[in-house]
Amino acid sequence: MSSETVRFTGAKLREAGRGGQRARDRKRTPAHAPPVDPLVVAPGVVIPSLALSFTAARSGGPGGQNVNKVASKVDLRFDLEASDALDPRVKARLYQLARARIDEDGVLRVVSQLTRDQKKNLDDAREKLAELVRRALAPPPPPRKKTKPSRGSQLRRLKAKAIDKRHKQNRAVSFDEGG
Repeated sequence: MSSETVRFTGAKLREAGRGGQRARDRKRTPAHAPPVDPLVVAPGVVIPSLALSFTAARSGGPGGQNVNKVASKVDLRFDLEASDALDPRVKARLYQLARARIDEDGVLRVVSQLTRDQKKNLDDAREKLAELVRRALAPPPPPRKKTKPSRGSQLRRLKAKAIDKRHKQNRAVSFDEGG
């Protein structure tokens, strides 16, 4: 190697404009998409676009080589904590319904990888989020009225227990006999 030859590392190539990201860096960086449109959940209930964001990543599962090339899996995020679109009772109910999908920052995460198309997956994730919010908007079911078992059901239960008892006694081995 002569003294005039210059070696470029990845960083120097990028500075010189003669190289891109390294392959391993590209894999870790999710594909960011433009802002999401506001989500109309029900008449009078709209989640603003500022409260929504999504990222796209490569999806797992079948799909051949397409899976390795296209970022079709969509991760839709709704900042529930910062949003004023829902009143506090609806937010509380949404926390109960989707507690496994909400992180410590109060961001609700909905993932869709139903199809091989990013746009269709985004639409699917938006519909899943809208359905969750609709369920939170609905009034909670009335509390269950406690009832007493009927006399007939109690007798049937006791009769079934007696039959099971006899079956189990017949299975028992007696060690008292010389058998």
